[in-house]
Amino acid sequence: MPAHVSPAYAQYPKQAEPRGLLRLGASELKFYHLEKPGEPIPEEIAASARFCLAGEGAAAAGLDGDCGFAILHRCGADFYFLLVGAWRGTNEIWEAVSYRDARMDAFAAFDPAYPAAPGALRPTFCVWELGIVAHESAAWTRFLASPREAADLTRWREDFIGGAV
Repeated sequence: MPAHVSPAYAQYPKQAEPRGLLRLGASELKFYHLEKPGEPIPEEIAASARFCLAGEGAAAAGLDGDCGFAILHRCGADFYFLLVGAWRGTNEIWEAVSYRDARMDAFAAFDPAYPAAPGALRPTFCVWELGIVAHESAAWTRFLASPREAADLTRWREDFIGGAV
């Protein structure tokens, strides 16, 4: 048994819900909700995430004419991750992570700061988030392999994943 898998853990599906394209200045992010079926993200939280992305979150993430995606992930009853991935260096995904829990009024930057050792393992994406990331990687690869004309960018903007991940 792998050291970091609890014998009590039972995997279950979550849903990727496309929520449209967010235009943040010159940046464009495909916006997703990621939630357990029957446990949707409350509109108050979704609005808070959009506000974060449009304001301080975009500035803190350093968005500057980027194309990418954002995942608002409901983790349990009252904890949320807001993951922003921006395509940089042509074919690299750069990430900024914010979070919000029941004690907070807004999203804040997430820095797990563990382990403290440089170069040590850190959390990145969970298996559900990776379903969206894999789709977005394929969509960006299709765009990069295209002539990269206006119609190709439009196809990228419209290429969302939805359903079980």
